[in-house]
Amino acid sequence: MFSSMAKWVLASILLLIAGVAGFWYWLYQRNYPSTQDAYARAHIVQIAAQVSGLVEQVYVDDQQAVKSGEALFDIDPRKFRIALEQARAQLDKTRQELLAAEAAVNAAQSLVQARRAQWEDAKQHADRVLALVAKGDLPDSEGDKVRAALSTARADLAAARADLEKAKRQRGKSGANNARLRAALADVAQAQLDLKHTHITAPAAGILGNLTLRAGTIVDKDKPLFALVETGTWWVEANYKETELARIHPRQPATIQVDMYSDHIFHGVVESISPASGTAFSLLPPENATGNWVKVTQRFPVKIRITDAPDPDYPLRVGASSQVTVDTTARAAVDRR
Repeated sequence: MFSSMAKWVLASILLLIAGVAGFWYWLYQRNYPSTQDAYARAHIVQIAAQVSGLVEQVYVDDQQAVKSGEALFDIDPRKFRIALEQARAQLDKTRQELLAAEAAVNAAQSLVQARRAQWEDAKQHADRVLALVAKGDLPDSEGDKVRAALSTARADLAAARADLEKAKRQRGKSGANNARLRAALADVAQAQLDLKHTHITAPAAGILGNLTLRAGTIVDKDKPLFALVETGTWWVEANYKETELARIHPRQPATIQVDMYSDHIFHGVVESISPASGTAFSLLPPENATGNWVKVTQRFPVKIRITDAPDPDYPLRVGASSQVTVDTTARAAVDRR
């Protein structure tokens, strides 16, 4: 009888312990949602030449760490130096042409002033002569002469004005606003930029990957050659079930365990939550036909920014499998901020 009672009590205690443990496990999972569907991420810059040409020298190797501004490779600059000299020569020629055009405009303006003075003199003379002709003091032939002279002076003035307008059109706008001058200056600036682009440097600190470039290779403009993984900022893309998102909010703390470092914990913070599930951004999102639809819990990417300073003993790598746990109990503190 005692033995049967003891067994019943022991079984009840074990059931109680199992229930309490199950409750605490459920509560922990609710307050600290975790996922193993997570991967380390970093900014990846595709390195490409901004001009086409022959690679003259490569300064780096594959998987090498580089600093921001460090030389990566050079493209043969000779043709770009020649293009720059040609652009500068054209700029000098344009400036000389504009000086000549400006001189032509000034000469045309002076001629207009001279022709206007001649016309004014001819008009005054014609007025005096015609007045005397009207009184009969001079013959009509004198009137005809001054009329002809006045007509000639008027025509000369009109021709001078036309020549002035032609000279202004040929010159264009004066000074720095001249279109030909601006175009020549732009050509020089473009040639200088192209020459500068023959020396390619790292846009940020990071580690190079997939680098097979060698001296003697002909590269095309804007064609990716290799990758640079920036090491300044890291985050984990954690795919959480949609049933867990209601408790996850930005600025909540999180812990990350990367599979390659099982004994090291990284710390992070929730930075953002994707507005769509992972499948929504795929090239061919799944279509659920009527009649065979099965409800599947969707997963949404959550960006967890790693807040730890880079540790050379635990270098991160893009795509590394991770396990992320978010502390949702921090929501109240977050809401009060």
